[in-house]
Amino acid sequence: MLRFATIDRIARNGEGHVSGFQRPQVAGHIREIKDYLERPTAVLPNPIVVAFTGNIKIKAESADDSACRVTIDVSKGPPGLVVDGQQRLTALQYLPTKNFQVFVSALLCRDEAELRRQFVLINNTRPLPKSLIYELLPSVSELPERLGGRSGAAALTARLNFDRSSPLYGLIRQHTQPAGYIADTAIQKVIMTSLNDGIMRQLAKQRDGETACFKLMCEFFEAVKKTFPEAWWDHKPTTSRLVHGAGIQAMGYVMEDLAILDGARTWAAFVRGMDCLRDRTAWIEGHWDFGNGDVRHWKAVQNIGRDVQTLAHYLSEIVRNDIRARKTAPAGPLFAR
Repeated sequence: MLRFATIDRIARNGEGHVSGFQRPQVAGHIREIKDYLERPTAVLPNPIVVAFTGNIKIKAESADDSACRVTIDVSKGPPGLVVDGQQRLTALQYLPTKNFQVFVSALLCRDEAELRRQFVLINNTRPLPKSLIYELLPSVSELPERLGGRSGAAALTARLNFDRSSPLYGLIRQHTQPAGYIADTAIQKVIMTSLNDGIMRQLAKQRDGETACFKLMCEFFEAVKKTFPEAWWDHKPTTSRLVHGAGIQAMGYVMEDLAILDGARTWAAFVRGMDCLRDRTAWIEGHWDFGNGDVRHWKAVQNIGRDVQTLAHYLSEIVRNDIRARKTAPAGPLFAR
């Protein structure tokens, strides 16, 4: 099989573009498969799916097309890409003394775009990390509606993570950036919420809407870093709720309030708008007082829907009250005495 098929693992080039699509090897899973296949009673009934975009010919061998001859040109290297079964194929390489007859399902794709689409659709129904699926979405077209809606958010998340001008450069955890610590799904949820019914829905309609949304996110998170430096720098989700999934999503609502109600577009404007939060948060220590007797240790806020909404409501209410107070404050005297 390895003469005509390769495992193309997901990566990014120097410009930040995605190449490949398979997740990294899972050593534990491969070891389990290998241990099983070494048993005398082991069978391997599941096929390995290989996709081709060229260098393959099919010729019918019977009148009713029930049999055919497949010819694969390997003169320039293996033309096939493993779409499903990479861990099984890897495990088989560690069994040099035992032979298996392996079923192979071949997909003939028009181009790489169709190949990626088939990979997403096949693996979306199987246990595969959602974050890997989401990272691939921007390079896939003709997706079902439930996946297509996240494609734009995934593309913007990748740009925030791999554009050096971004305050989130290298900080978002993705399969192509495993050293990141901010969950990509949390950033995507902020973007999707805004695109569905927020400030980005307005910005996206502009001539260069994607760049406008990118700049807004950059300005806001630059302001977050400047407003809460002690909770941002040298922290991970386990030590700060600001870079935790719950904090990131909740701060997304703060961005909405300041952008829509206060007209904030620059980091300086966002900093002014978040000044009211400085002494009323418990990102890294203390307790959250959400009112009505709901007092929690700072670590008690978890990345679940109920907690995210509670934290978002708490922060948003403070910010909105501050905006109202600033807008209704009486004007000073025209002439100083």
